[in-house]
Amino acid sequence: MPITRMNHAVLYVRDARRSAAWYQEVLGFSVVVDDELGRFAFLRAPASENHHDIAFFSIGDAAGPSEAGRRTVGLYHIAWEVPTLAELEEMRVRLEKVGALVGASDHAVNKSLYAADPDGLEFEVMWLTPAAHWGAEEHEAIIRPLDIAADRERYETESDDLATAGDAT
Repeated sequence: MPITRMNHAVLYVRDARRSAAWYQEVLGFSVVVDDELGRFAFLRAPASENHHDIAFFSIGDAAGPSEAGRRTVGLYHIAWEVPTLAELEEMRVRLEKVGALVGASDHAVNKSLYAADPDGLEFEVMWLTPAAHWGAEEHEAIIRPLDIAADRERYETESDDLATAGDAT
C-alpha cells in the first residue's frame, strides 16, 4: 500500500494555546480540539479536508529554542500550500505585518515564503508551479529571488489564455 500524502504535523511548543491563537490569527486555521488545561490543541487549515493538519503540545515557557539543524537533528520546516499566487502575495503581506517573514525564494517548481511562529519554528507557505512548467528544473535544487508580481503576470495570463482557448472550442 503506497503512502498518498502527508496528513498532519505535531509540534512541541511552549504554550499550545498561544500557538493555536497565532496560527488562527495569522494563517486562518481553526481549532478542532482544544484541551481545557492548555496541554494541547489540534487545528485544521482553512481549506483542508483533514480532521487536523497540525497539533501543538505544551512543554512550558522554560523550554529552550530548537537547535535542529544547528546542533541537533530535527525537522527544518513544514510547508503549507496556497492555491493561487494572489493568495501567496496576501500571505506575504500578513506575515510581514506580524514580523514573521524570514525569507522568500523561487524554487522553479514552487514559489515559497519562509516564516517563523512564536516559538521560532520555521514553516513555509508556498504555491506549486503547474507540473507542465517544471521541465528539467524538477530535478534541480533551485533558489532564486522570488518575484510574485512577475509570476502572477506569467501564470495568470497563461491561465486566462487557456480559458479563452477553451471557450473558443
